[in-house]
Amino acid sequence: MPILALDVGLKRIGLALCIEGIILPLEPVLRRNRNEAASKVKEVITLKQAKILVLGLPSDLGMCKGIKHFASLLDFEGEVYFINEDLSSKEASELLLDRDHKARANSRKDGRLDSLAASLILQRFIEQNA
Repeated sequence: MPILALDVGLKRIGLALCIEGIILPLEPVLRRNRNEAASKVKEVITLKQAKILVLGLPSDLGMCKGIKHFASLLDFEGEVYFINEDLSSKEASELLLDRDHKARANSRKDGRLDSLAASLILQRFIEQNA
């Protein structure tokens, strides 16, 4: 059963997919506005036939509210879970430490870091629900 995880940020939305126990980071969604981003995420949900959606929630209350609102825009009919995402971006950044500075900066700009964070969120979800 495909599971899609989202790391929702102000500029980008990192995406990761789990199929048959294998977690894959996907192409991130650049966020120009909420509705356009929701539409692009809906396309991914349909294309990947996701049955479960996992969204990372930070401890910042304002961001939590925004992420829950974004989730409502997806009109997802499957199961939706929210999981603590604290430190997922930091952990993702640490995984890239062996790369040179320019490559790390590019990963941050193009959203690969966000999708790696989504992969970590998805891994936590799977570990907690195993």
